[in-house]
Amino acid sequence: MTMRDIRIIGDPVLRTPSEPITSFDADLRALVTDLMDTLLGKPGRAGVAAPQIGVNAQVFVYEADGHRGHMINPTLELSDELQDDDEGCLSIPGLYFPTPRALHATAHGFDQHGEPLTIAGSGFLARALQHETDHLLGRLYVDTLRGEVRRRALREIRAGRFDSPRRA
Repeated sequence: MTMRDIRIIGDPVLRTPSEPITSFDADLRALVTDLMDTLLGKPGRAGVAAPQIGVNAQVFVYEADGHRGHMINPTLELSDELQDDDEGCLSIPGLYFPTPRALHATAHGFDQHGEPLTIAGSGFLARALQHETDHLLGRLYVDTLRGEVRRRALREIRAGRFDSPRRA
């Protein structure tokens, strides 16, 4: 089991759009395994994207609403209907804020062998797919916040009011 360190807000890799995967080889499969080990290594985790372990690649793993898997080079189709539940992030540990997301999401991409893959979900699974795809675009969930909630989140981040262990 290879549990990798989680990068914390302030690390430039979290703000850099990831490169698309072009080679579906043993290195990619090892990366997917490391991501899954990192996800499952501690309870309560819903997803880990490659940038969160310092790798600039469009791949993430997830475990939400009884679904577990990975997605490479995702694109999303989102519903107009919204949900507004609390959301957190391993890269900003300990902080949770109400975050608007589409209620339904369908992710299209590839599995680790280059085969086309589609994952559709509602509620928490839809939220996880959106959250992890945002990581691949260099965005964090706090970027979607607005108004007073955004101001409060940024104040708490600037003040360092989050847990900061490397293995968040």
